[in-house]
Amino acid sequence: MYTKYLSAFCLNQYHHKQQLLIIKRYKNLWNYSIKSKMPIKAALIDLSGTLHVEDQPTPDAVNALQRLRDSGVMIKFVTNTTKESRQTLLKRLQSIGFQVDKDEIHSSLSAAVEYIKREKLNPFYLVSKDARSDFPANDEGKPYDSVAIGLAPDEFYYENLNKAFNILLANKDHKLIAIHEGKYYKRKDGLALGPGCFVKGLEYATGTKSILIGKPNEYFFKSALSDDINVEECVMIGDDTKDDIVGAMKVGLKGLQVKTGKYLPDVVADPPPTALVENFSEAWLAKIVPLILVSFPTKL
Repeated sequence: MYTKYLSAFCLNQYHHKQQLLIIKRYKNLWNYSIKSKMPIKAALIDLSGTLHVEDQPTPDAVNALQRLRDSGVMIKFVTNTTKESRQTLLKRLQSIGFQVDKDEIHSSLSAAVEYIKREKLNPFYLVSKDARSDFPANDEGKPYDSVAIGLAPDEFYYENLNKAFNILLANKDHKLIAIHEGKYYKRKDGLALGPGCFVKGLEYATGTKSILIGKPNEYFFKSALSDDINVEECVMIGDDTKDDIVGAMKVGLKGLQVKTGKYLPDVVADPPPTALVENFSEAWLAKIVPLILVSFPTKL
C-alpha cells in the first residue's frame, strides 16, 4: 500500500516538474504578465513556408491547426502569396488536408485588388495568369497609369519589365504597386527569387517609390483583425523574419518565428522574435501558456 502511494506521489511530482519545464520553455512566447493577464485572442498565420511548402504540409501542421481552432482563438491566414488566385489557393490548401474557409484568407492579392478599385487605376499587371483573374479588367480605351507587380516568374522577362519601366517613366504620378516585395520564397528545390528585386529594380531605374500593399505593411496586419481585438492580444506565426516577424512586432503583435520554409539562422530579426520554434506544430502550444501561468503562478 505504501509503495502504491509513494509511486503515485512520485508520478505526480514528475508530471508537475515536466509541466514547469514546459512553462519555462514557452514563457517567453508571449512575454506574459500575470498582472495584466492579457489573453491571446487571435493568431495571424502565414501560409507558404509555415503551414506548407508547395503541396506538402509542414510536420503535423494539419493537426496543429485543428488544435488551435479547438482552443477558441480567432484565426486569419495572412499571406503574400501572389502566384495564384484566392480560389486556387483555397482549393490547394483544402486538397492537402487543411480546413480553411475563404473568408479566413487575408491576402496581399485581395488587398491590392481593393486598392486598385478604390483608386480607379488602370494598371499594367506583372502578375501570374491565375492571379490576374482576381483583378479588375483593364480599360482598353485608356492608357496604363500604374504598374502592379506580384510574384510572376513567367512574366519577368525583358520586354515586360521594359514596358513597366516606360509606363512609370512617362509620368511621375504613375504608381508602382508592390503587392509584396519578398526577397525570396521556399520551393521544393530550394529558395527562389521573390518579386522584391524586380520592384527595387524598377524603383531604381525610374526614381519611383513603390506603394507596398502586403506584409510588412502596418495597415495590412491591422486590417486582418476585427475591431474588438487589440494588437497586444494577437500573435503572428511565420517563417519570414522581416515580413512576418519584424513587421508584426513593430505593429505591436507578438511574433513566433518558425524554422521551416525560408527561415535562415543567419538572418537576424530586430526586434527579435517573441520565440523561435521548430515548426507550426510546436507554435500552437502558445495558446495554452497563459492559462498554465494563471493556474500555476509559480515564480520561474
